[in-house]
Amino acid sequence: MSGLRPFLPMRKPVVLITGANGEIGHGLIQHLSEVEHKNVVALDLKRFDPEFEQLCTATIVGDILDEDLLQRLVSEHEIHEVYHLAALLSTRAEYTPVQAHRVNVNGSLNLLQLAHEQARWHGNTVKFLFPSSIAAYGLPDRETKEHAGAITEGEYNFPSTMYGCNKLYCEQLGRYFTNHFRQLAVEPAPSGVDFRAIRFPGLISASTTPSGGTSDFGPQMIHAAAKGEGYACFVDAGSGLPFMAMPDAVKALTGLAAAPADQVVQRVYNVTSFSLTAGQIRDRVIGYFAGADVGFEPDPPRARIVDTWPLAVDDSAARREWGWSPDYDVDRAFEEYLLPNVAERYREKK
Repeated sequence: MSGLRPFLPMRKPVVLITGANGEIGHGLIQHLSEVEHKNVVALDLKRFDPEFEQLCTATIVGDILDEDLLQRLVSEHEIHEVYHLAALLSTRAEYTPVQAHRVNVNGSLNLLQLAHEQARWHGNTVKFLFPSSIAAYGLPDRETKEHAGAITEGEYNFPSTMYGCNKLYCEQLGRYFTNHFRQLAVEPAPSGVDFRAIRFPGLISASTTPSGGTSDFGPQMIHAAAKGEGYACFVDAGSGLPFMAMPDAVKALTGLAAAPADQVVQRVYNVTSFSLTAGQIRDRVIGYFAGADVGFEPDPPRARIVDTWPLAVDDSAARREWGWSPDYDVDRAFEEYLLPNVAERYREKK
């Protein structure tokens, strides 16, 4: 270690974003680089568009399961924050559950260990921001869901999907690293990892296309209508979930990251903005896109999964502990953000 010390001033503190080419990653890159003026190192399996690459200190194409790549990463950068977004989403995870476990759990463990090693090396706490999901919940049936009201973080934690199991377990891994790391060691010491997680509802983006989540029936309707394509929704009109516009997802993550450590008590937080059924989303879509062909052809296995997720969540802990509040209610989300911007996106491509 002593041989490295002369080079320390050359290493700038950076923020690492894994899975940075996804829906949340693009928003984070823009916010962290342009608003907070932080040095961003972005990692993803896919190459980055030039518009995002130029906002980053470095962009890396690679796999979070590649331990050699992670070792090279920490040898070249001094990491003070991690936004660990890389994951196999719910639908794909059901087709490849063992691979999903490798990516979602083993990959997360790799990144938590990386954060611990970085904290030990540079002597500062490393914040670890983790996007969890309402997939961590598991209600037994739709009737229970419709009468449960807004669910708190500690209720119905019985996920029915591999993705949900992975997210729930990784929440516990993060708590362990922060609160109980190596507690039986002869000289126990903190890990240096400050883990903070958000259980996101269904996220709807105007700037990126849906990427395989089981909650994507809402954004899929909007994008199909904007392209002039028909869409058959895989849940019925009465199936509902909590949703959030993508700018609020970025606001939630960066707001939680900015919270003083003594205000982050619960570690895992619900956030939400509005709840809608598939039928209510369809009504808004066909009201905006004249002649839109949106119907319902429920796929029973996928529909059953959606029925295990809550219709509403209680985000009072986030509001109380670190001041969370969404900028976009349902009307603003659809009328100002989603519908006009998605429409413009496809007009430009024609």
